Amino acid sequence: MHNYVAPKELLKDKVILVTGAGDGIGKEAALSFAKLGATIVLLGRSQEKLDDVYDLIESSGGPQPAIVPLNLESAVEQEYQQLANTIEQEFGRLDGLLLNAAILGSITPIENYPVEEWTKVMQVNVNSQFAITKALLPLLKQAEAGSVIFTTSSVGRKGRAHWGAYGVSKFAVEGLMQTLADELENTCSVRVNCINPGATRTNMRGSAFPAEDPAKVCRPNEMLGLYHFLMGKDSLDIHGQSLDAQPK
Repeated sequence: MHNYVAPKELLKDKVILVTGAGDGIGKEAALSFAKLGATIVLLGRSQEKLDDVYDLIESSGGPQPAIVPLNLESAVEQEYQQLANTIEQEFGRLDGLLLNAAILGSITPIENYPVEEWTKVMQVNVNSQFAITKALLPLLKQAEAGSVIFTTSSVGRKGRAHWGAYGVSKFAVEGLMQTLADELENTCSVRVNCINPGATRTNMRGSAFPAEDPAKVCRPNEMLGLYHFLMGKDSLDIHGQSLDAQPK
């Protein structure tokens, strides 16, 4: 799966929403999905960054994408439902959902963690993931084979000192994925999985490891094989799994 080479038109005519699509892994995943034929719904906080990704997709000859600026820290249920309504009106279904958006928060002991910041991290990394998945699930069920990919982390599998709200939020994401996967088992065609990107050259990684040499860390566009695999037809029997994008 790590070395999966996607067929040229693997995602032709698919509609895929990517959160955190303005930068890092979300941006590169959106660009690569579009190159494989998908129509991408770009969701993120920065209109400017989303515009840049939109232009890159169009200039490369990909299907015309759609842009949804949305601040996951402050978004309410009505906004998520409006997103679902718009996708239904424009496309009639949703084939894939990559939940990539997240914030890091402080790297500090629990004893020192600011309550307000903890709440913010949980809102973006957990509550918004639940809310957007809940709103879009009916559209995913209308697809021939819907795929939901949550983004996890090694610090969401085994607790690690000082990772605070971020680590705990990833434990919650793992639990959300497992719960949803069990609920959907043998009931519909939607499959649900987690991807741990591993060490990847992103702004978030730079904030967490400021002394690290970025040249020694994988670029986002170099570890997308698993993302392609889970979005495409070759992963129809993969469900409820937490997988690593980079081999260990």
